[in-house]
Amino acid sequence: MSASDDLVGRFRALWNEIAPVGRDGRTGGYLRYALTEPELHLRAWFRDQAGRRDMPVTDDGNGNLFAWWGDPEAGDAVLTGSHFDSVPHGGAYDGPLGIVSAFLAVDALRAAGVAPVRPLVVAAFVEEEGARFGVPCLGSRLLTGELALERAAGLRDSAGVSFAEALGARPAGAQPELLGRFSAFVELHVEQGRALVETGAPVAVASAIWPHGRWRFDFLGEGNHAGTTRMADRHDPMLTYAFTVLAANKEARLRGAHATMGRVTVEPNATNAIPSRVTGWLDARAAEPETLAGLVAAVHGKAVERAHRDGTEVTLAEESATPLVAFDGGLADRLARLLDAPVLPTGAGHDAGVLAGYLPTAMLFVRNPTGISHSPSEWATDADCAAGVRALARVLQELACA
Repeated sequence: MSASDDLVGRFRALWNEIAPVGRDGRTGGYLRYALTEPELHLRAWFRDQAGRRDMPVTDDGNGNLFAWWGDPEAGDAVLTGSHFDSVPHGGAYDGPLGIVSAFLAVDALRAAGVAPVRPLVVAAFVEEEGARFGVPCLGSRLLTGELALERAAGLRDSAGVSFAEALGARPAGAQPELLGRFSAFVELHVEQGRALVETGAPVAVASAIWPHGRWRFDFLGEGNHAGTTRMADRHDPMLTYAFTVLAANKEARLRGAHATMGRVTVEPNATNAIPSRVTGWLDARAAEPETLAGLVAAVHGKAVERAHRDGTEVTLAEESATPLVAFDGGLADRLARLLDAPVLPTGAGHDAGVLAGYLPTAMLFVRNPTGISHSPSEWATDADCAAGVRALARVLQELACA
């Protein structure tokens, strides 16, 4: 068996350990919400894998885990890793691929007789997707201090459980001393698009993350009986919401941006009742901050106009916003030359996008043949995943072992 075939086999064996965890038998997607049983199972798996490699694990008090190859008190450490949590019925690779690949990269370096001259750290960040508590990259935002401690402690899931309750303690908040020990962060991630399919390369280096955010629209109307209320007498917030969805689609297309309203709640949510309240969330992304701001303003303006016609009310609240993230150009160019890999931008947010404001940061993408993500159709071949491990090992050797 060749060394390449051996790595493919070792990837598959390690991947199979986590593949069943949190998988929904009906859809094939994953329900790995932060700090719920499936994700807690994976966090225990993380500690076990670190223990097998004699890598002590620390917790920053915010739910982020760090496995250290080297002195946990030392500085100049090189950080890698990703997250375990998923969106509702999401794919298998988004997040966990970066953690599995990081442990296998450590194995590859050790097998080659390479030891770090500065600590090499594998991270598992909490609540990257924001699917449970509503704020994406919650763990990394807390670590860096970008999210106020009071707001984080009070965040609640759909069942009313607070983040602090799920964590088992009040989050610790910003950790500048810990953050200051890291000299670089490299996150490996499955590509969330088809660029690598088109270029024919198994691995790429990221150049930037588009500015993006989430906004909550609350539409208020008059609840009433579906069978007795004349159409002319209705003040139906669902109509305003539906118009806003269409407006978001149109305005995004006009600007070359992305807009999605994929989540909605309705009160009273009855078949025979006109809603009294509809809440919809807008996910908006664009290549430039000005385009994003113009998109959100235009959608809000259209919603207000329609609300006036429908006799309803609409309010807009920003829940999270991430500015344009240009990854460290020198580091990205260095890694692209090292790997002979293409350089690509992305519209998807990541913990790397948060950490990029505090230390040199880069991302590696592994080819996704379907080009689909946040879906059970998300995929990567074992051979491409092994190529990602080799690329990550080369990068970590360059940054931590030389």
